[in-house]
Amino acid sequence: MKQLDYDVVVIGGGPAGMAAALRAKETGATVAIIERNDELGGILNQCIHSGFGLSYFKQELTGPEYAELFINRVAAAGIDVYLRTMVIDLTPARQVKAMNEDGMLVLAAGAIVLAMGCRERTRGAIKIPGSRPAGVLTAGLAQRYVNIENRKPGERIVILGSGDIGLIMARRLTLEGLQVLGVYELMPYANGLYRNIKNCLDDFDIPLHLSTTVTNIIGHPHLEAIEVAQVDENLAVIEETREVIACDTLLLSIGLIPENELSQKSGVNLNPRTNGPLVDEDFETDQPGIFACGNVLHVHDLVDNVTLEAEQAGTAAAAYAQQQKAAAAVRETGSAENKATITIGPGENVGYTVPAKMTVPSKKEIRILFRVRRPLEQAEVMIQAGTKIIYQGKTRVFKPSVMEAVVLKPEEINGLNGTEQTITVSVREVK
Repeated sequence: MKQLDYDVVVIGGGPAGMAAALRAKETGATVAIIERNDELGGILNQCIHSGFGLSYFKQELTGPEYAELFINRVAAAGIDVYLRTMVIDLTPARQVKAMNEDGMLVLAAGAIVLAMGCRERTRGAIKIPGSRPAGVLTAGLAQRYVNIENRKPGERIVILGSGDIGLIMARRLTLEGLQVLGVYELMPYANGLYRNIKNCLDDFDIPLHLSTTVTNIIGHPHLEAIEVAQVDENLAVIEETREVIACDTLLLSIGLIPENELSQKSGVNLNPRTNGPLVDEDFETDQPGIFACGNVLHVHDLVDNVTLEAEQAGTAAAAYAQQQKAAAAVRETGSAENKATITIGPGENVGYTVPAKMTVPSKKEIRILFRVRRPLEQAEVMIQAGTKIIYQGKTRVFKPSVMEAVVLKPEEINGLNGTEQTITVSVREVK
C-alpha cells in the first residue's frame, strides 16, 4: 500500500477539480488530482457543442476545447494526476483511500476539495409506470453514445424534461438525421436556458409541450410507444388528455443529483435543498479542511461559474493547509472569540442559497448564489438579517434556469450583532 502526503488533494478531475487544483498550486501548495476516468475533463469531453467560456475566456469554445485549456495548464503546473483511480473512502481526518491498477493508495491531505460532479436522475427516481424495455435512457448517456461512441440511440425519439442536456440533445439528434417528436415538460415553464430553447428547439421546429408528462411506457423487449398527458396546476394528470405516441427511444432530462456518497463518508452534512454539502463563504464544509465546489455542491448552468467557484475553493483549501502546517489555532480572518457564524437561507420564491452560512466579521465580499422557484416577470431581490434589510436589488425578470448572484460588501454584514443570526434571501414580486 503506497502512502503519500499532499497539502491539497482534489477528488474529481472535471472543470471544478482542475480549476481548484490550479489555484491551490499557484499558492505553492503540493497538489494531487484523483480522477476515476481515463482522462481529465469530466462531462466536458462529451459536450461537443459550443457556448463555453464566454465569460471566463471571453471567447466561445466547445466543451473539449474548454477542458483542453485547463488540462494543458494542469500539466504545465506539475500537479500530480492519478487517472483511472477510484476513491473508496474518505475520513474526517482528511485521509483519502483510493484504488487503481497499481494497487491501493493512501493520501494524507492538509485539505481536501470535493469536486465529484453529479449524476443524472433516472426513470426510477420519478416512478414512470409501464414495462421496462430497452430504449429508455438518460439524455447524458445518449450524448455519450452519439458524441464519443458514434452510436445512435434510436430513430423516433421523445424527450422528457426540458433541462439543458435534453434540449441540446434534441438539436444534436436532429442534426444526425433522427426524428425528435417533441420535448415534454411537467412544469408550466422550461427548465433550460433561454438560449437553448431558442437555438435547439425553435430553430429546428421541435415542439415543446409544457405542463405535460409521460404517464406510461409501452413495449417489450424494446420500447414501442409512450403515453403522455397534460397536468393541472397541482401537477395531477388530466385524464381526458392522455395520448399514445409511437416511438423507439425515450430520453430523460429530469435533473441532476450531486455525487455525495464520499462526502457523507467523511461526515459532511448535506443541504436538503441542494443535495450538496453545507458550506460557508470559503466553500468549506462543516468538516474542517474539507471544501466543495462545482456540481457536487449545487447544479450549475454555466461551466464558467463552476470555474470561478472552484478557484475560490482551491485558494481557501491551500490557505487552510498552510495554516495547518504552521499549527495555527485559528483562521487568519480573526480570533475565534470575536467571530460569529450567521446562517444564510432561502426566503420567499427562493429555492436555495450557497453558501448556507458565513463568518463575521469579514474582510472580503461575500457572494451569495441562489435560484428562484418559478419564473417572475417583475420582482426584486431582498436580503434581510432578521427584520433589517441589508440589500435590495432592482426590479427585473427572474427564471429558475438561471443561477443568480448577489455580492454583499463587508460594511453590509460586519455590523450584524448577535441577535441577527439568520440572513434570508427573498425574491418578491413588485405589483
